[in-house]
Amino acid sequence: MRKLLPYLLLIPTFFVIISFIYIPAFNSFKMSFFRENKFGTKTIYVGLDNFKKVLFDPEYLQIAGFTLLYVGLTVLITIFLAFLLALLLNKNVPGTYIYRALIFIPYAVSPAIAGSLWTFLLDPVAGHVNYFFTNIFGTQIAWLTTRPYAFYALLFATVWKMIPFSLIFYIAGLQSISNDLLESATLDGANAFTKTWKIKFPLVSPITFYLVIMNIINAMFKSFAIIDVMTKGGPGGYTSTMMYKVYLDAFSYQKTGPASAQSVVMFMIMAIVTVVYFVYGERHVHYG
Repeated sequence: MRKLLPYLLLIPTFFVIISFIYIPAFNSFKMSFFRENKFGTKTIYVGLDNFKKVLFDPEYLQIAGFTLLYVGLTVLITIFLAFLLALLLNKNVPGTYIYRALIFIPYAVSPAIAGSLWTFLLDPVAGHVNYFFTNIFGTQIAWLTTRPYAFYALLFATVWKMIPFSLIFYIAGLQSISNDLLESATLDGANAFTKTWKIKFPLVSPITFYLVIMNIINAMFKSFAIIDVMTKGGPGGYTSTMMYKVYLDAFSYQKTGPASAQSVVMFMIMAIVTVVYFVYGERHVHYG
């Protein structure tokens, strides 16, 4: 009985994973080869037609390009700012623990709430950001309804939401760096810039390696709520991502076949990115 106990305790976890991950994933893959009528009463096998329509659709290719830009900039800015903030919060100054707690608050906020908050801040009439722009520059910007400002607005909100997750890992990594090593570098004539980017940043490369792939996943999938609340993919589909396109086709337009094909395409993209990243990216990671 004692040998079976660990497996019995894992049954609830396996039940949840199979019910809410593997079965939906299998059904999505299966539906990508079929097409339903608008009423969902008839299913027709179409083979690879859904994938052909997706991959040769100019609108979808434009959305894929925007997704690549959005995810790339979000991850790059998040990693850079999180590391710089971690350097500041790792210093022994009064109130450091309070600052850490305050900066971590955005991570506890749901993406939908984060989108609502930034929608209010960027409101062209009552928003605090436009109030600042009006007083300083004498202009108001329609952040959420014009190009390219809608993209900037999503970038601000997403980075703001993602930074705390990366920040807490970087703080832990910086605290593990030996002070003797930094003191030796100082005695050898290394300045602050050299110690930061030639010593500290390489030493936390395992954390950076982990955070890059996690932030890619978050920007790719978990930013859906921010986009839905702030821009709904507008103006004119300009800020639609691949994830938001799946949602629109599946639930707004009832195109379950193409939506399933898009989800399979996203899965393949993430699988390829993950494999390539782990094969080539780990070469630049310094352990120990």
